[in-house]
Amino acid sequence: MLWKVQAGHGPVSYLFGTIHVDDPRVTALAEPVNAALESVQSFMMEVLPSNDVSPYYMQGSLAQLLTEAELEQVYAAADFHGLPRDMALRMKPWLLAMVFDLPVSQSPYTLDVQLYLQAQRAGKAVEALETPEAHFSVLESISLEEQMLILRSVLKRSQEQREKDFELMIQAYLSGNLDKVGALDSALGVDGLPAGLWEKIRVKLLDERNMRMAERIAAAASLQPVFVAVGAAHLPGEGGLIDLLSRAGFTVSPVNSQ
Repeated sequence: MLWKVQAGHGPVSYLFGTIHVDDPRVTALAEPVNAALESVQSFMMEVLPSNDVSPYYMQGSLAQLLTEAELEQVYAAADFHGLPRDMALRMKPWLLAMVFDLPVSQSPYTLDVQLYLQAQRAGKAVEALETPEAHFSVLESISLEEQMLILRSVLKRSQEQREKDFELMIQAYLSGNLDKVGALDSALGVDGLPAGLWEKIRVKLLDERNMRMAERIAAAASLQPVFVAVGAAHLPGEGGLIDLLSRAGFTVSPVNSQ
């Protein structure tokens, strides 16, 4: 998941594919990752942590959009995750779907936030690849009706199935095989959604954001050594960050082959 990024004899930067969870199997960083972070001047991540929770909440209540049976499912999942029921009903459907799709949180720090805090403690300059407005506008472009379809697709799966899918993703990530991560991300994303909706979401979440993030990374990495932490699904394939940075004139190579 760790890639060296360099244009000619310019600064040596690093691109690290993360997974947005707090599972200790992924937050226990390999030494090359720590060394890479230590070697740079600047740290970049998708969006900086913020205390502003307004992007996560909707006007009104989900109770008005759910059937009685679905409401009971939401209550059961909220209780399982230790989430107050009234808070769950005010959360935007896309976020609630993400929360319910994961195991119970084990730590307040996902891998990305852990890297951010580590960079801060080491005195690195910390920057975001996206503004909060740009980051959340991607999901806001998905209609409320489409968000409800995403939430319903999660509610239809048992907690056992959700945990099984999560374990598949963790194992794919730990394998270090980016193509496997990308393929599984698409397979799990399309599961239970109407034809065409996952493709729309994928274009918004990956393709369009990759273009913007690659421009920011290229500009920063041309000037100074930078460590970029971004979801691993953004890295592989045509139009992925590895491809886009390569096309921008950078040599991008896996650190484990150095």
